Amino acid sequence: MTFPRMAGFNRYDLLALALTLALLALLLRASAEVAGPFTPAAISLDPARLPEYALRTAFRMGLALLLSLAFTLAYAPLAAKTRLEPFLVSLLDILQSVPILGFLAATAGAFAGLFPGRALGYELAAVFAVFTSQAWNMAFSFYQSLKTLPKELVEVAAAFRLTPWQRFLRLELPYALPGLVWNAMMSMSGGWFFVVAAEAIAVGKTQVALPGIGSYMAAAIAQGDGRALLYATLSMLLVILLYDQLLFRPLVAWSERFKYEERPGQEVPRSPVLDLLRRTRFLKGATERLFSHLLEALLRRERRSQRPLRLPLWPFLLPLFLLGGAGLASLLAQVAALGLGEVLRVFLLGLWTLLRVLGVLALAALVWVPVGILLGLRPRLAQRTQAFLQFLAAFPANLLYPFFALLLLRHHLSLEVFAAFLMVLGTQWYILFNAIAGSLALPEELKEAARSLGLRGWALWRRLLLPGTFPYLVTGLVTASGGTWNASIVAEVVQWGSTTLEATGLGSYIARWTLEEGSGPHLLLGLAVMSLYVVAMNRLLWRRLYRLAEERFRL
Repeated sequence: MTFPRMAGFNRYDLLALALTLALLALLLRASAEVAGPFTPAAISLDPARLPEYALRTAFRMGLALLLSLAFTLAYAPLAAKTRLEPFLVSLLDILQSVPILGFLAATAGAFAGLFPGRALGYELAAVFAVFTSQAWNMAFSFYQSLKTLPKELVEVAAAFRLTPWQRFLRLELPYALPGLVWNAMMSMSGGWFFVVAAEAIAVGKTQVALPGIGSYMAAAIAQGDGRALLYATLSMLLVILLYDQLLFRPLVAWSERFKYEERPGQEVPRSPVLDLLRRTRFLKGATERLFSHLLEALLRRERRSQRPLRLPLWPFLLPLFLLGGAGLASLLAQVAALGLGEVLRVFLLGLWTLLRVLGVLALAALVWVPVGILLGLRPRLAQRTQAFLQFLAAFPANLLYPFFALLLLRHHLSLEVFAAFLMVLGTQWYILFNAIAGSLALPEELKEAARSLGLRGWALWRRLLLPGTFPYLVTGLVTASGGTWNASIVAEVVQWGSTTLEATGLGSYIARWTLEEGSGPHLLLGLAVMSLYVVAMNRLLWRRLYRLAEERFRL
């Protein structure tokens, strides 16, 4: 392999180096107190502390996103290309269905016990909580891309006898990148939605507030300080804009090169940061040389082994089976003590929440699928609204719930009906972002063919737009379904002052028992029933739609 020659510095290298050093300095500042001793302290609502809090939150969000990406790249290929697909997809369904409060209840004490007296334990618990709100969406996106690879590309890979690693690096990952980038943006926004719960940990007797925007918001709500809440919202918007300009906008522009089409589109996304990196000499040459070395070493190792390089599955699956068996036995023992009547009542509550979830998905799809597809057909407009959409998706909609409670009280409206509208506030974005990604991924030649054939109106939607984006829409509906079940926990119980409104449903049952002492069996029962409902929906509905997308609507 011929490696690129190293070139000297130019002015763009100096700018890129300055930007890199600034980011490294912020990273070191954010992680300085992570390994230190844990000293409980009240969150200050002084606006002068917000820059530090924003930096700590941005660090946790970025670390959780990296972990989510690593999980996605490892888990989705196993789920899509091995005989364990039914088990791994069902496991992903279950993981998606477990609310973030369930993960916090199970892991906060465990992480704190691993590092007693240290801040690292609670920091890991917060990062893991954010990870659970990001990883499943990205994994489903990558899984969908792997299952809908164009047949001609698969045949070409077989004809060239690509090894598994070559196929992964040169075909599967590049093909999946455009959709994966948009779902990474959605996952980051989903992490912001739950950042209050992740940083202001409140599970039973455990009450910990980590310095960050989420805990600042929680303290502002507890003290009724509207001005502090506004400051926190503006800080969150600033962090989202920085992430958009420094990370997501360059990734969107870079991933455009991997779009599957015979001729490029007329409007190519641009990014000032990506343009800066492309104009560097030394940095660009060093990066190309490093990745060339890594790729060559990986492929050389695979060739020496005389067989495809595969990781053994049993070291990963055996612990899962053992933990799953132990957890199931413990769950059955605790649920048995509650009695059959309580179990049946919880299943009936789940049925009420199921009706709300289905109504929310139908309403959100009816509104946001057309909007997302139309935005995707106008890449320049999609790029301009990208940061704004991220902010809307990232804004913790549960902060608005007290105001909705006030409106319901003033107008004597029932939360039994309007809980569905509260649930949609936090989950509609999964559908919108996937609709945009699917529309952007439509090959330009198909759009030109539709224009040449004079397709307009409903005929255009029926023949091209809906079938062409169908795999992405299924992914959006699957992840929105899991997100809606999660949102039911905070949407079926809302509070204004001393007045609490509660709707009948499984979400309110879990929320009520989360903060009660000695509530373990009831909480486990609620989480288990919610997981069963989500898995049943995925097996009976979403899995069939995935199969339909794979067989009839792949390019």
